[in-house]
Parts: sequence; structure tokens; C-alpha cells
Amino acid sequence: MANNINPFHLAIPVHNLETCRIFYRETLGCVEGRSSDLWVDFNFFGHQLVIHQKPKDDDSSLHTNPVDGKEVPVPHFGVVLSWKTFHALAKDLKQKNIEFVIEPYTRFKGLVGEQATMFFYDPSGNALEFKAFKDINQLFAK
Repeated sequence: MANNINPFHLAIPVHNLETCRIFYRETLGCVEGRSSDLWVDFNFFGHQLVIHQKPKDDDSSLHTNPVDGKEVPVPHFGVVLSWKTFHALAKDLKQKNIEFVIEPYTRFKGLVGEQATMFFYDPSGNALEFKAFKDINQLFAK
């Protein structure tokens, strides 16, 4: 797997800009970049995440798909971290009393694609997944 990965840019809606600004900055430790009254840039583990103010929709229905016996929220986004960083983040989030949708665990144990994963929501209901592979070469393995 190549080490030179271009950063992605992702813009997501949030219904409370200040609450989400604090969440991404304080809870996840993302460094804040440029901002306005309606959006905030973050360094999201080396990628550009922008939270944009958007009024809360009345439709708050959630969709999930089963993966490894767990109900995975759709849509979701996140980052593949190193094994060590993943476990340090999981420990930190537990200490900050994050309510996990799927607690940190290892999925596909002993199979191709074995990975540590965890899911939780930001204050606006955006689902996040963080994962790690003991062998990063398994990222796209079949």
C-alpha cells in the first residue's frame, strides 16, 4: 500500500455549529482551521473535514446494514488509523464517555480483512467509523 495518500475533502451538515465545533476540536482532537459563521474547517487526521451549518431535518430516520453481526449505520465516514492510534483513541473516547453505536472490537477475526472498528455519532447525528488493520495491506484484500 502506498504511503503517499492524497487527503480527502468532506463537507458534512451539522445543525448546531458550535456544539459540533467543540466535539471535533475537544473530543476528537482535530485542529481547527479557517471558519466563518456558517462553517468550520478541521484537520481530520490529515484530511480536510468541513462542518456546515444546516437546519435540522424533520426526517431523522436511520438506516443500518448488517456487517459481522452488527448493525452498521449508513451513511458513515471516518479514517483508517494505525493499530496503536486506534486503540489510544478508543481508550480516550471511553474516558470521555462517548456513547458508541458499536463498541470498539475486532471484526472478521482470523479472516481476510481483520480489523478493529468502532462507530459513534457526532452531536448532529453524523455517523463516524474509525478502524485499523494489523496489516494495512489487508485494507482492500478480498
